[in-house]
Amino acid sequence: MSKISVLLCLLCLTASGFVNGSVEKKIRIYELKKGDVSLKVTNWGASILSLLLPDKNGKLGDIVLEYYSMKDYTTNTTNFGATVGRVANRIRGAQFTLNGTVYKLVPNNGNNSIHGGARGFADVIWNVERYQREGNSPSITFSYHSVDGEQGFPGDLIATASYSLLGENQLSITMKARALNKATPVNLVNHAFWNLGNHNSGDILGEVVQIFGSKITAVDSENVPTGEFTPVKGTPYDFLEPRTVGSRINQLPKGYDINYVLDGEKGKMKLAATVHDYKSGRVMKVFTNAPGVQFYTANGLKDVKGKGGVLYQAHDALCVETQAFPDSVNHPNFPSTIVTPEKPYQHYMHFKFSTKPLHHQLSPHD
Repeated sequence: MSKISVLLCLLCLTASGFVNGSVEKKIRIYELKKGDVSLKVTNWGASILSLLLPDKNGKLGDIVLEYYSMKDYTTNTTNFGATVGRVANRIRGAQFTLNGTVYKLVPNNGNNSIHGGARGFADVIWNVERYQREGNSPSITFSYHSVDGEQGFPGDLIATASYSLLGENQLSITMKARALNKATPVNLVNHAFWNLGNHNSGDILGEVVQIFGSKITAVDSENVPTGEFTPVKGTPYDFLEPRTVGSRINQLPKGYDINYVLDGEKGKMKLAATVHDYKSGRVMKVFTNAPGVQFYTANGLKDVKGKGGVLYQAHDALCVETQAFPDSVNHPNFPSTIVTPEKPYQHYMHFKFSTKPLHHQLSPHD
């Protein structure tokens, strides 16, 4: 079925250059390959489509959720694998004040703005700057020019997103941005939906997670930060020690969707989180220079048609999105997200994959 899906995607791409009713550059798929590891990405939203990795028995499996066809990406509401921006996550009231000017954004999350507005960076075709399919360091770099006033944000911005396969089972993602003429907030995020057991293996409640953040940014009923920091110790958000995702998820209304304040030195690379799937033996370690990480358990998925015809449901994946704090532009006590022509933006993510058995299998309640 997956081969049929890919064929249909390619036929669709070849036949049409239309996106949302207008003529655009064509949506294309690119592959990076290093040994047994294969990464597929697309210029639509500079998005990850798939990542094939061996499990503990050496069997290859795809650990990223993906839509059934590329057409679904152009009407997507999940941002599967996308580069999200200009500012990922939420901005209260869809507005902020910068250098004395009030900027009104496009509200698309109630009264708030989320993930860059109604047509953010996940919803446009990016340019391909460099592409090397194989070799010692297979890589691809996408770029996007966001114009002054796009979705209400000030100034022209050049953003890039680079994917590289490094070493043994390692993925590096680098996101950069340059403000050309005005100060502007920037928070670029990769929105991959991971299931280390394979994209079609069901829920991730049994996956073991450790998050290296002793506090969260407290949120209100709209899931927008209040400006306060809350310790996680002894709460359902406590992953300071390895625990299964399902161990306390029932104590939350829908599941996890919260920003953790990462421990470690500001601006330096640090271990943000680890994820371990017992059945496959796959382990993912996430490193970043960002101050926070959004932990999300795909609470909104319901009968979403994925590759191979699989219907994805709530909690069939998890997101570990390294980032600036949500709504930073409205909280002076948060690390600044303001980028200027003199101060560019740089966000590094490094994923190390391996396999190992647990000493004993944790249940979803451990």
